Amino acid sequence: MRRTLWAVLLIAGSAAFVAYALAAPQASGYHLVKKVVLGGEGGWDYVNADPATHRVFISRGTHIMVVDPDGKVVGDIPNLKGTHGAALVPELNRGFSSNGQSNSVTIFDLKTLEVIKEVPLPAAQGPDGYLYDPASKRVFVFNARSQDAMGIDAKTGEVAGMVPLGGKPEAAVADGQGHIFVNNEDKTLLVEFDSKALKVLNNRPIEGCESPSGLAIDTEHKRLFVGCHNQQMVVVDYTTGKSVAKIPIGNGIDSTWFDPGTGLAFSSCGDGTITAAHEDSPDKYT
Repeated sequence: MRRTLWAVLLIAGSAAFVAYALAAPQASGYHLVKKVVLGGEGGWDYVNADPATHRVFISRGTHIMVVDPDGKVVGDIPNLKGTHGAALVPELNRGFSSNGQSNSVTIFDLKTLEVIKEVPLPAAQGPDGYLYDPASKRVFVFNARSQDAMGIDAKTGEVAGMVPLGGKPEAAVADGQGHIFVNNEDKTLLVEFDSKALKVLNNRPIEGCESPSGLAIDTEHKRLFVGCHNQQMVVVDYTTGKSVAKIPIGNGIDSTWFDPGTGLAFSSCGDGTITAAHEDSPDKYT
């Protein structure tokens, strides 16, 4: 079966954005099949895709650029202040932009891209990472300077509450059962909290990791894939907090993700490399 993986490479010192489509024939593994140079104004941060519309949402600091898989710009969400990206909630036809400079979340229509409302977060400082949790029906934004997570009711747009995290949060994932896992980057901890009760459940060190950044989840086997700045992707059993495997990766880790269809875990690094490791078993990777 032919599968395609979309990845991004940011070119230092230029205004270019390059989107790579990597195809994976069974025999030869992933390889480059296409690149698209978009250009445009602003920096780059998180990229997210809507599987229903096949649109890709690219945060550019002051706006979110929306493109199709061929790289054609199909829309734009302007007048954002320090956007880091958007959580997408197709069931409500809404997107939620995490705005680091205005300490707010902008809610927009996924189809028309029109802004619905802006939600101020007066207690938050430096919103950065984000996710949608289907168990609680809440969008969470993770605030770097105030070192907490803010929950927003995805339907009403009202603030549901705050979870103190005791350190700088980076990436986060949800298990679909009401548990959120988030990297504590400056203290190398893995924080788990209840998305409904908004209470911290566990705060565990990540053995074999330094300064965790990327984070991905395999809910079937209860594994987390932690991208670490000591050039390791550490696999953690999230029921116990124990590190069960380490995978060498490139330098300058940012994003980590897992494809349950292929059993492949990926890490995307600042040195221009993507590492792919196959989950032979929950504790063995090649």
